[in-house]
Amino acid sequence: MTVMVIFFLLIYGISGGITLYNRLVMLRNNVEKAFANIDVLIKQRVDEIPELVNIAKQAMTHQKSLLLELTQLREHYFTCHQTNQKIQINNKITNTLQKVLVLAEKYPELQALNSLYKLQKRLTLLENKIADRREFFNESVALYNTGIQTFPNLIFAKILGYQPRTMLNISVIDK
Repeated sequence: MTVMVIFFLLIYGISGGITLYNRLVMLRNNVEKAFANIDVLIKQRVDEIPELVNIAKQAMTHQKSLLLELTQLREHYFTCHQTNQKIQINNKITNTLQKVLVLAEKYPELQALNSLYKLQKRLTLLENKIADRREFFNESVALYNTGIQTFPNLIFAKILGYQPRTMLNISVIDK
């Protein structure tokens, strides 16, 4: 009888462990899938940076360090392979991009350029698409982070090396 009880407890423990492991994998995969959907759009937005720099550097001679920073962030984004790092770089790109666009408004010769206007429209369109997917991504990250921080998932998450994920900052590029 006691052997039978031990056997059932062992089976119950193993099945519980498998269930917890599968839940953690599902949460991680949801985050990766959600980021992959956003990453495509972020790459398109990042691809617009060289054009913005070319347009802006003609008039914004005093802002070369900001334009250089934007270019370096772009290069870093494409060489980075970890999701958390990409998100952090994207958040920096978004902030720097907003600064450049706000500064561009102070240069009438830039505002008169049709190419800047078209570029701002493309950036706004991409940002709107990113915003549509950001909510799902951030929700997936919140579920994942909660999942790896609650007991008993916490034990498996630590053993498997699961780390908290970074959320995508909310940003708006107007024009």
